[in-house]
Amino acid sequence: MAVVLGFMILVHEFGHFAVAKLLGVRVEQFAIGFGKRLVGFRKGGTDYRINLLPLGGYVKMAGENPMDTHTGDPGEFTAHPRWHRFLIAIAGPSMNILLAVVLITGVYMVHYAHAAFFDEPAVVGYVVPDSPAAKAGVEPGDRIVRLGNEQDPHWEGVLIQVTLSPGQPLNLAVRRGNEILHTTITPVAEGQEEAGDAGWFASRPVEVGSVEANGPADKAGIHPGDTVGAVNGKPLACVEALIDFLDQNQTKPLALAIVRDGRSLNLSVTPIATDLGGQTHYRLHFSPADPVRISHLSFPKAFTRSVETNRRYSQLILQLVQKLVERKASIKQFAGPIGIGAAAGQAARQPGWTPLLELTALISLNLGIINLLPIPILDGGLILLLFVEALIRRDISRPIKERIYQAAFVFLLLIGVIVIYNDLSRYVPGLSNHLP
Repeated sequence: MAVVLGFMILVHEFGHFAVAKLLGVRVEQFAIGFGKRLVGFRKGGTDYRINLLPLGGYVKMAGENPMDTHTGDPGEFTAHPRWHRFLIAIAGPSMNILLAVVLITGVYMVHYAHAAFFDEPAVVGYVVPDSPAAKAGVEPGDRIVRLGNEQDPHWEGVLIQVTLSPGQPLNLAVRRGNEILHTTITPVAEGQEEAGDAGWFASRPVEVGSVEANGPADKAGIHPGDTVGAVNGKPLACVEALIDFLDQNQTKPLALAIVRDGRSLNLSVTPIATDLGGQTHYRLHFSPADPVRISHLSFPKAFTRSVETNRRYSQLILQLVQKLVERKASIKQFAGPIGIGAAAGQAARQPGWTPLLELTALISLNLGIINLLPIPILDGGLILLLFVEALIRRDISRPIKERIYQAAFVFLLLIGVIVIYNDLSRYVPGLSNHLP
């Protein structure tokens, strides 16, 4: 985690450094890490140094701190025209966004993998009883032709919209036969992260991924690679339909129609009670496979797809921030250093290097977008102040800037504490109950 975050921050700071040097701003320090200087060298008036704590880095430009006394030296940051300062400020986030595009392009050229149903038309395969989708009148076989402001969405777009909209009504239009039906759906908040859930699922084959030794599925003779086509004579649209059926059936024996290597088999299996998060559910103890499509894209296609992927995730980040401000999303949906570390560890344990590169790209994109938010201390806050000064045709007074930066520091500190607490709540039992 430290290596990934450190690299992202260095890339960010290098953007500021390169543009500052290009525009003639005196860069006093370019540092890897924080704290006491260990080694380094001076060149061109800049101290290139490695510090004691190797977490990220920073660039120190002459006169960049608005609370410093400015001498009028032409090499100082504030002595340069506002458009120079704007370019320096935006260079850091731009480098992070550019890096995300480059990394994802490289990954897609080698290993473009995505859930098989993500880019399919949003045709509903199963609706959970009493769910928001059921209450909205959605039925299996309906095709979602509009959700919110998105027309003819694929399943990936539907999942993103729903996840970001817990408790918020969304305009919905579905095609049923030759009719277009208009209604409203309000996803409910589910799970520790309080993400939106509509209770509808795409049709996906129920393929067995792994089977737990001595569990009901194993004893019944179910093998990895089997496809469960029907239960008690009823066709299965997706694994979620099987899960709901098991909870309703409880411990009654089931007749499963299995397809194995093109052959049809009929097996009998009896579910057993399983404790999941303090609640009793009934399971067969096999893990479903999640079919993915894997291909290699040419550079033009990989680049185009990378730009689209980063654009979509940028919108997702901004929507999440907007909904948080509007109190329509929960802070529990955000992850901090601990959550990022856990995700980085999980990605590093997966075979191959592409999962870690994809995570690195996502972190880089997050860092770039978040730094563009109009919050003082962040690059977006500096850009906002530059625009305000350009409008009023004079610099904002030093005392006012001091108060703005002090308030922003306290605000960001509180956000940091909440996000870290949010991370801890995922790993310390019972802690999440105290987070509003």
